[in-house]
Amino acid sequence: MKSASAIILAGGQSRRMGRPKAALSFGNSTILERLIGELRGDFEDILVVAAPAQSEAFPIEDLLGAAPSSVRLLRDPAGYEGPAAALARGLSAATNGIAFACSCDLPLLRIEVVRALRGMLNGYEGVIPIIGGTPQPLVSFYRRDAAGVIEMRIASGERRLTSIIGTLRAYRPEDLELRQFDPDLRSFLNINTPEDYQRAYLLQQSLNLK
Repeated sequence: MKSASAIILAGGQSRRMGRPKAALSFGNSTILERLIGELRGDFEDILVVAAPAQSEAFPIEDLLGAAPSSVRLLRDPAGYEGPAAALARGLSAATNGIAFACSCDLPLLRIEVVRALRGMLNGYEGVIPIIGGTPQPLVSFYRRDAAGVIEMRIASGERRLTSIIGTLRAYRPEDLELRQFDPDLRSFLNINTPEDYQRAYLLQQSLNLK
């Protein structure tokens, strides 16, 4: 997937978690470091989209100190504008025509799942998985041109990412198809609360992951 970019959104407030999710320890690293480690072998262009430095509860540069040169830090011009604006910003800055976009709270994301999603893109504008009837726009592939569509919808007053991506001509694999390459759907397990974090941590231990 060297012809694709990867975008990690790490600029949220983490209000329900109570502390920055990107900096949470998971195994031998933080979640953000774990994501970069999973993606770096397949993507030579990785963008981390973060809040303005003055809005951060911690300096994200501390987590990127050992990151490869392929990782770029892109800061939002204003704090907490929402994932749609951050995604559009990341897509516009991507060096490739297609990009995998994910949130920074996916500790069990597997590169094999990312590769499978990439293979579904074909002539679509995006590949947006649906789990239990709910779209997963931040475990998805997009063509870079989708940035214009997202920006246009934001300008019209719509800021909900799930609503915005509904207008894209996308392939939308659902649970049954996704389980063929991710049987327990753990790559889509995002953590929003301390309870989610504990659940993911216990799953990690049961799978004997480092």
